[in-house]
Amino acid sequence: MLAGLVLFGLALAVLVKANLGLDPWNVFNQGVSRRFGWTLGEITVVTSILLLLAWLPLHQRPGIGTVANALVVGPVLDQGLKLIPPPHQPAAQAVFLVVAILATALATGLYVGAGWGPGPRDGIMTGLAARGIPVLVARAAIELTVLAIGWALGGSVGLATVLFAVSIGPLVSRSLPILALPPAPVRPTEEPGPDQL
Repeated sequence: MLAGLVLFGLALAVLVKANLGLDPWNVFNQGVSRRFGWTLGEITVVTSILLLLAWLPLHQRPGIGTVANALVVGPVLDQGLKLIPPPHQPAAQAVFLVVAILATALATGLYVGAGWGPGPRDGIMTGLAARGIPVLVARAAIELTVLAIGWALGGSVGLATVLFAVSIGPLVSRSLPILALPPAPVRPTEEPGPDQL
């Protein structure tokens, strides 16, 4: 779970550094940050907490992973932005973009597949999936909605935004079944022995 959350934050930082446009959530975060002057990581934490309210009508239950996601990804994103150098050649930017998208899908599979509760954003995705909406459709719909709001707020949209929005749903739908851990075995209830009666 923690490996997935750290990888997720770093993947977002790599995408920002590619400077080819932001993923839909960070388009939104950037738009909000321009209004309030907060960092992308700070807005990520605040947004995560607010999104938990949207879980109520979907009857989703937060877990340890949910809380960890809300508190870990944002600070890792900010640290990644401080430590990762920006690419200066178009080829390097393209590599950053591909690595960021693949790492995001892998990270999602890791922390959701750990079974300790989906992240605030993914809880909405899994809640919709539990009501018969395919993961691919649910994820894409969420990403495109957030993208539209973020763009209206002045967030940066570019080639990376489009590629991320159309590819992350299919990639997550493939990574999640592969990386999901099997449920913990349930121990059978022991019958009391004669000396315990």
